[in-house]
Amino acid sequence: MGDSESAGPVLDRDEVDRALARLGAEHEAIETSLLALQDHAGRRLLEGARLTGVTAERWAATEAAITLLWTYFDAYTDALRTARDIRARRRWSSREDLVDLTHLLRGECVTLAGSAAAVAGAPAPSAGAGSGVLSERYSLAALVDRMNELYASSLDTVVTADAVWSALPARIDLLAAELGRTRKLAHSVGVRPGEHPAGDDLERITRTLTRLREQVVSDPLAFWTPAEGSSAPGGGRPDTTVYDREARALEDVRREIDAVLTVRQDAEKRIVRLRDVLSRADRTLAEARTARGEVLAKIAATEVPVVSGPPTALQEQLSTAAEYRRHAQWHRLSPLLESLEQKAEDELLRARESLTAVTAPLAVRAELRGRLDAYRAKVARHGLAEDPLLVERYEKARRMLWSAPCDLRAAEQAVLRYQQAAAELFATVPRVPDQAGPGRGVPEDRTGPGA
Repeated sequence: MGDSESAGPVLDRDEVDRALARLGAEHEAIETSLLALQDHAGRRLLEGARLTGVTAERWAATEAAITLLWTYFDAYTDALRTARDIRARRRWSSREDLVDLTHLLRGECVTLAGSAAAVAGAPAPSAGAGSGVLSERYSLAALVDRMNELYASSLDTVVTADAVWSALPARIDLLAAELGRTRKLAHSVGVRPGEHPAGDDLERITRTLTRLREQVVSDPLAFWTPAEGSSAPGGGRPDTTVYDREARALEDVRREIDAVLTVRQDAEKRIVRLRDVLSRADRTLAEARTARGEVLAKIAATEVPVVSGPPTALQEQLSTAAEYRRHAQWHRLSPLLESLEQKAEDELLRARESLTAVTAPLAVRAELRGRLDAYRAKVARHGLAEDPLLVERYEKARRMLWSAPCDLRAAEQAVLRYQQAAAELFATVPRVPDQAGPGRGVPEDRTGPGA
């Protein structure tokens, strides 16, 4: 049947039997693997899908490889059957039978005419004849290696596609369902495309998920990340980068909508509170304007700041907020209320500061009046109420403080002169026993306010 030298030394009967047993076991294992590959759910899905891109290219090569696998397997089966037939001729094989069996079991006994790989459209073997050869010759061991190589690459394509299809479309569908619920909720609070950024984000996420699902179904291998350093079929994981990004974007939109819902629940209370703050600011400014008129009439030679008008711009914005609430435009109401709350607090603070600045001269006059009366009472306790100098200076200071308009600078000087005169008398006049109790009448150095 062939040249025994090309197959090496002639095998004896025991070596032939062991080789046939090993090849038979390999044949059974290969047949089982091929049948499992033929029935694999991923392969059936690939056969029925409309594929594009990387998956279409790899599946075309894989289909050719599977066809070639069966061609190789049939040739392997024929060669193994021939070897078994020769061995079965005699219980004790002749020298000629052993030579033929050695060639079949170890030599390049399998010839595939017309380059079966090229006919099937599969890639050429990694080692062997190049393209354009008329035939390929293999030993059974080399044919097994070639089948294992084709099987591994074919199984990798099938398992990878099946893994992506099993993982991503279902997750995309779940996210799409959540997206649908979020869109309904967004619509109920007025978050719509073109009116609110979150509405635009929902539209973009919808388009992206629709496109992603179509791409995953038609080109699953484009969404696979191989495992580093792994040569096993299906080593790696589905690439969920786009899915994860859109899931995070949807979560951000959901938080935004929750914030809008919170606004809807608290809107009335916040608007009422804003009205109250602005009303207090308005009343404070009105009080400041009234006080300014009083100050200008009662106080002379002083600067009185001008009081601004009521916060009409904020009132208009508050009316706009009430309109937004009436028409359930919560997405517009939310930022407006946040802005108004800060502005209203600032306006109330400004009104209070304005009232304080306007009434400052009246406060100074009241402090001078209190100081003058306090010193007069002290003078009386020391028995000096009838002193002519003190009476004169007191009356002069009193006329200035209780007349309108009041010159605060002159009045303050008059009060100081009265204090100084009283202090000088306290230092020279002895204590009067019947008018002062224990400790009274002791000279004091303080001449300032509240002394």
